[in-house]
Amino acid sequence: MEKHHYTVILEREDDGGYHAFCPSLKGCHTQGDTLEEALTNIHEAIESYLESLRKHGEPLPIEDILIRPVEVTI
Repeated sequence: MEKHHYTVILEREDDGGYHAFCPSLKGCHTQGDTLEEALTNIHEAIESYLESLRKHGEPLPIEDILIRPVEVTI
């Protein structure tokens, strides 16, 4: 088994719970009522996403993203 590392972003939802997504895997989104549930769900979503790519003979994405804070004055 190979290990792969991907960044996930978790956002609080206005009505409760969390939205989780992986920017390097386009369309890989999920949610959870708690932070722990969202993390579990995104882990499973990433595994399914990568397994699908392998099944179809496509290469696994290599993460190449930069996350930086930006200050904006208005």
